[in-house]
Amino acid sequence: MDRNFLTNTWLRVRWQTERLGAAGKIGLGLFVFSAVFFVVAVLPQQAASRVLMMRAEAIEQRLKAEPVQGNRRAPKIQGDQGLQAFYAFFPKMDSSPFWIKELVQVAAQRDVEITRMDYRMVYERDVKLARYEMILPVRGKYAQVRGFIADALRVVPAMALADVTLKRQDAASELLDVNLKFNLYLGGGGT
Repeated sequence: MDRNFLTNTWLRVRWQTERLGAAGKIGLGLFVFSAVFFVVAVLPQQAASRVLMMRAEAIEQRLKAEPVQGNRRAPKIQGDQGLQAFYAFFPKMDSSPFWIKELVQVAAQRDVEITRMDYRMVYERDVKLARYEMILPVRGKYAQVRGFIADALRVVPAMALADVTLKRQDAASELLDVNLKFNLYLGGGGT
């Protein structure tokens, strides 16, 4: 009886699929494919997702609990130790040639042409930092110049971009003439 039932069921399925036509067969195939895909790919990922969510919640709870413990263990900065640590971040006065060489290397990596470099050291009264002003006229495409600025500020962390002036020969030109003004802050300035 089981064999007859299976044979009859199989014949009915074949007969019903023959009645569907081409569009119906495609639709039925897509339905079967999506059901198999759901069982094979989506369900296992849901389980993995639940595990990750549980881990994230555990980490979040641990982080919420740690600041209280962390504040007790963190050493407090006494007196002017914070100010000393701040000034210790800045490079020494005699290191400016090294930082200029770094800028030139970044420009070469980004295919930006430095046409010249003007610089001057500025000491301000009652300030412990000296400001090394550098004016760099450069030439390159917009993306190259933008990348050069970003890389220069990353490579020379004690430097700040003070001014940018863009100029283009005409609307069709891809090359820009750009005047950049950087300030490099160095330790050991005026007292």
